[in-house]
Amino acid sequence: MDLGIAGRWALVCAGSRGLGKACAKALVQEGANVVVTGRDKTTLAATVQELEALNPKATVIGAPGDITTEAGQKNALAAAPVIDILVTNAGGPPPGNFRDWTHETWQDALNANMLTPIALIQATIDGMISRKFGRIINITSLAVKAPIAILGLSNGARAGLTGFVAGLSRDPEIVANNVTLNNILPGWFGTDRGQQALESLVTKHGLTLDQALVQRLQAIPAGRFGMPEEFGATCAFLCSRFTGYLTGQNILLDGGEFRGTL
Repeated sequence: MDLGIAGRWALVCAGSRGLGKACAKALVQEGANVVVTGRDKTTLAATVQELEALNPKATVIGAPGDITTEAGQKNALAAAPVIDILVTNAGGPPPGNFRDWTHETWQDALNANMLTPIALIQATIDGMISRKFGRIINITSLAVKAPIAILGLSNGARAGLTGFVAGLSRDPEIVANNVTLNNILPGWFGTDRGQQALESLVTKHGLTLDQALVQRLQAIPAGRFGMPEEFGATCAFLCSRFTGYLTGQNILLDGGEFRGTL
């Protein structure tokens, strides 16, 4: 299937590794030009080379910097002539007990997982409206649908972003001009962050790594972790010419772990 995004310009935040990188790979394979951001210049440079090799017809640009800062955002936005596709993404805040979180802790979480995506949406959406094409994808978390007490920082910040997007995505000025906003909610994936989360179970519950793995897999009806390629393909489809009628949705990719009807 031709997704109709060849030649479009995409900005993929935190795209040098993990699920962000999976999205960037899928977009490049579809012929989109991609700007990827990352804080580690060495990792970012290696990712750019890897992406370039996937499709010589696509332009790939690395924009080093922290996307949660004003300087990082300006650098990323300036790297492309236009932004047709925006994939927002940032590492989740640490787990913990809410009694230990200070005002500064909350500010950091809200900035990374709510305010930064909103700032990037604000910077790009009017251009999308004027060109009558835009796809905005926010990588959030399964915790939006199934909150976990120790992930309160993530629960709160990502839920705030989800509520904001739910309203904005239904603005007639936006969606009637073929600009859509959707969220992808990953469960457990075979990424570095997934491995870190698994190791946290080892520490918290005194398990071996094998025991922690068995415990996690028992909670997932699919019986496995998700593959980054699956995530990237879903992202690419949501960015396609076929999704002008799909907006304001929260797409769960969790192997069936969330046990709800809605």
